[in-house]
Amino acid sequence: MTLGPNITEQLARARADLRMGVPVVLESEQSALISAAETLTAERLDLLQKMPGVSVIAITARRAETLKARVYDGDLARVLVSEDASLGWVRGIADPSGDLMTPMKGPLACARGGDARAHRAALRLTKSARLLPAAVVTPLDNPLQFASEQGLTHLLLRDAEAHLAERSPLQQVVHARLPMEVSEAGRLHVFRPEDGGEEHYAIEIGCPDRAKPVLARLHSACFTGDLMGSLKCDCGPQLRAALAQMGQAGAGVLLYMNQEGRGIGLANKMRAYSLQDQGYDTVEANHRLGFEDDERDFRLGSDILTSLGFSSVRLLTNNPRKVQMMSASGIEVTERVPLAVGENRHNAAYLATKARKSGHLL
Repeated sequence: MTLGPNITEQLARARADLRMGVPVVLESEQSALISAAETLTAERLDLLQKMPGVSVIAITARRAETLKARVYDGDLARVLVSEDASLGWVRGIADPSGDLMTPMKGPLACARGGDARAHRAALRLTKSARLLPAAVVTPLDNPLQFASEQGLTHLLLRDAEAHLAERSPLQQVVHARLPMEVSEAGRLHVFRPEDGGEEHYAIEIGCPDRAKPVLARLHSACFTGDLMGSLKCDCGPQLRAALAQMGQAGAGVLLYMNQEGRGIGLANKMRAYSLQDQGYDTVEANHRLGFEDDERDFRLGSDILTSLGFSSVRLLTNNPRKVQMMSASGIEVTERVPLAVGENRHNAAYLATKARKSGHLL
């Protein structure tokens, strides 16, 4: 036992480093230095280009499709970085905001063959850090020595892979009484993941019977809709309607999950909004950014319900995927309760896309 960080804590440190533009070291048979393309500086790019070996930009297959880059590794592409590549070019590979103005970023040469495990881990790290999923990966000799000399976070790839593939356990931090407009008998529970990620909340209305299916809503945080009253989505009306139904029923549980923007974070969500202003729908915008249609992990909601003593729910949702993931995670969904509210002229196309491409029952 030491006072030093374990792999979970090292990964939290690595995410913070990448957000600040500091590279991290991944040690394996083919060790690499990982830099987030979004936060990379010109000074650090210059240093990377002077190192032995050829750097590549790892991007997801979704982003590669937009850039017409060859995907040789199934789920990602490795775009070669020339010795004279500019920071603007690197950022352009990662960020689609300028795609319409400068559509020809290539032709792009892509690496093939060899081990892409470090590149895959790099993309998972940037995603979990709520950054654009693009990383400059530079070959590295003597990884432990290099990390020590440069003061960089050092990770063993085999350990990082195992932890990045798992969801972090949640621990209940505190709970307290919370009188609300919909019910004076409210209680807020705060859950914190062990990996240092965002906290999640459970709001209990009344005293739900643990032996019966509880009226529940699995709601992903939406700063723009829940707080600002945005008309671009139906999140705010759904949140208020769900709470109102629970208040009227006298009991319920609202799970408020900090998975903004379908799990890509608020900054990337705003990038998606900007792309929507260029004519792309919700799914197309996510793909151009390098994300999947939906990056959320609804199993976290099942974990919270189980820890609170619930085993079955009447789920307030229009999303069949939530029902499927709840059921697969050990929570019985006895009924799907529709929650079709909040349509307006600003979000009609958005709702149509949810129904057509994401299977929402609207």
